[in-house]
Amino acid sequence: MKNLKNKKIGVLCGGTSSEREISLKSGKAVFNAIKKLGLKAVFIDVDKNIAQKLSKEKIDIAYVTLHGPMGEDGTIQGMLEIMKIPYTGCGVFSSSASMDKIISKKMFEYANIPTPKWLAVDKKTKNKMALSYPVVVKPATQGSAIGISIAKNKNEYEKALKLAFKYDDRVLVEKYVKGTEITVSVLNGKALPVIEIVPDGKFYDFKSKYTVGKSKHLIPPRLPKNIILQTQKIGEKVFSEFLCKGTCRVDMIADKNGKIWVLETNTLPGMTETSLFPDAARAVGMSFEKLVLEILKSV
Repeated sequence: MKNLKNKKIGVLCGGTSSEREISLKSGKAVFNAIKKLGLKAVFIDVDKNIAQKLSKEKIDIAYVTLHGPMGEDGTIQGMLEIMKIPYTGCGVFSSSASMDKIISKKMFEYANIPTPKWLAVDKKTKNKMALSYPVVVKPATQGSAIGISIAKNKNEYEKALKLAFKYDDRVLVEKYVKGTEITVSVLNGKALPVIEIVPDGKFYDFKSKYTVGKSKHLIPPRLPKNIILQTQKIGEKVFSEFLCKGTCRVDMIADKNGKIWVLETNTLPGMTETSLFPDAARAVGMSFEKLVLEILKSV
């Protein structure tokens, strides 16, 4: 949408997921950026009355900064489609497919996108472990590393399952790959500079993601140039295969042999002071306000 001057933009954030506080931070940052751009904006905290709020505010565009279930999984996007309100970011299909880690795995394999070996478990099949340790245990539909554990033996695996099942009835168990953690931010189909993530702890968990100083973002990564270019191509392929729009961020691991493994896709990347997507944009000289504007123009 090119002409934004007379449009009323509603910044949708908050929500009811375990990532609510992060979403509020993203929303406030985007809201302030829109105001700095001289555009009209209203801050909308998403709750069970969101339909009434949207009807009352009569917004022209929804800028979605929700994270996790009920916001990043296609549900709010479906409501906006029904209400005929244009919105930023991915549509219903790409949002729901990316949010569900098990569905994502199936799509990666179908599209020949390299991803670690995996299996899906529920509370009936939790004892059917067919992977060698160590493994990563993840709730199927959570973000921000919530409920994720690395298990090195059966005892740790059982504890990891117990934690993951607190957040979801379906769990992804994935072969752990040791290597360089990287992420590729994709804006309107084009990969931004690749970031190497160096967490303070064992892995890039919730605390590492959102606490200042708990992780380092290295641009460029400490990888050969040809590997970096390969990760960008893979990121753009994921964007295309998942029918993404506007933004997505693809998390990967480069192992010691230079093999790239795709872990997951984020369709609504964080927009906080410690977030990766704005860092990648800054690496090509794009200010936070400019990034927000580019995302708005993609509607």
